[in-house]
Amino acid sequence: MRVCIFISLILLIFSSCRNNRAEKELANLIQEWHGKEIVFPHSLVFTRYATGATDYRIPDSEYKVLAYVDSAGCTDCLLNLQSWISFIESVDTLTGAAVPFLFFFHPKERGGVKDLYYLLEMYRFDLPVCIDREDALNKLNHFPENVNFHVFLLDRDNKVTVIGNPVYSNEVKELYIKQIQQETEGKQRGEPALDSSQHPASPLQPSTEGGAKDKKKMAFAEQQ
Repeated sequence: MRVCIFISLILLIFSSCRNNRAEKELANLIQEWHGKEIVFPHSLVFTRYATGATDYRIPDSEYKVLAYVDSAGCTDCLLNLQSWISFIESVDTLTGAAVPFLFFFHPKERGGVKDLYYLLEMYRFDLPVCIDREDALNKLNHFPENVNFHVFLLDRDNKVTVIGNPVYSNEVKELYIKQIQQETEGKQRGEPALDSSQHPASPLQPSTEGGAKDKKKMAFAEQQ
C-alpha cells in the first residue's frame, strides 16, 4: 500500500511533463526494481587510480550505495564526481562513514580507462578503483537502459530500497538521506532494522544542482 501511495506522489510531481504512457513506464520501473536483489560478480579486483591492484572488499553494512557507469559518451558528465563528493560527505556526516559507496565502471569506448584515470587524478581521489571490463555486473542484473536509473541504495541483503541518481535529482537525494537517516535514528533508539520491502524505490529525472569540496575515497569494481 505504501508503495502504491509513493508511486502516485512521484507521478503527480512529473505529471506536467509526462504523458500517460511515460507515467505507466515509470510506475512499472519502480515496481520491478523495488526489493530486487542485486547480484555482484565473483572475484572482484580493485585497483588504485585504475593502475594497480589494492586490497578492498565490499563491507558488510546496513546500507550501501551502488552506482553503475559505462563510459559511452562523456565520462566526466556521467560520473559528476564533484556532486558525488558533496553527497558522500553528507552521508558520512550523518552515519559516521558507515555507508560504503560502490562504483562499477564499464569502459565501452577506447580510452575509457584513460579518461577515468585522468578524472581521478584531477579530483585527487586517493581511493581503490576497479573496472568492470566485461560488464559482468550489468550482465548479471540487466540494469534499465536509462542511465538515470543506474544508481541504487541497497540494504544489508543487497536489495533495492531506492533507485535513482542522487546527484542528478534533489528529490532522489532526499529519499536516500531519509531512508538512511531512519535506519540511523532507529539504531540509536535500539529499534530493529527497517524492512526494505516497505520503502519503495524512486527513479526521478536529473536536476543540475551539485557541489564539490575535497577529495573522497570511493570504490569502483572490476571483474577479474
